Amino acid sequence: MSKDNFVKYIEEKCIQKNHFPPFSSGDTITVFFEIKEGEKKRIQSFKGVVIKRQGKGLTKTFTVRKMSGEIGIERIFIFNQPSIKSVVINKKGKVRKSKIYYFRFLRGKKARVKSR
Repeated sequence: MSKDNFVKYIEEKCIQKNHFPPFSSGDTITVFFEIKEGEKKRIQSFKGVVIKRQGKGLTKTFTVRKMSGEIGIERIFIFNQPSIKSVVINKKGKVRKSKIYYFRFLRGKKARVKSR
């Protein structure tokens, strides 16, 4: 068994697949994920704009950016992360690039994404 076949076999057997609605960069989404604090578990939400999607197969990731006051917060999520409970699409955005890194440097009204 070659290395590639072995990795695919482990991914198929061990990683559970999450099924989310299709979204792309520029969309505003809310990600609900589970946080464990000691013995307690709770669900927390993270609402922001998708800056990028990258990777392939079961190791795909997406980055979500939100503004907390004047500070921008980015968080990277793995698609098949077991702690992610659901993803809700709040607004579809229209952008011309697949990775909108320029979005980090925009402030005020310029930091808005047009709706589709």
